[in-house]
Amino acid sequence: MTLNRGRVRWQCRRALLELDLVFTRFLERHFDHLSDDQLADLNDLLLVEDHDLWAMVNGSKPVEQERWKEMVNLLRSG
Repeated sequence: MTLNRGRVRWQCRRALLELDLVFTRFLERHFDHLSDDQLADLNDLLLVEDHDLWAMVNGSKPVEQERWKEMVNLLRSG
């Protein structure tokens, strides 16, 4: 299944300000370079509720899925 990059980019807009700021930097620096597999992992990660996702990004909660760790690390790297 081929994901629509525009749709995934739109889903990166988050209601939680902290996440929105993180995703803004991520989109500028990394999004256009993601492989199809990375894009699929990001798409799955975006299904996580904002507070749980923020907890994974800020390190107060472990990353729930092994395959999400790369995306979370990219989000952390800014």
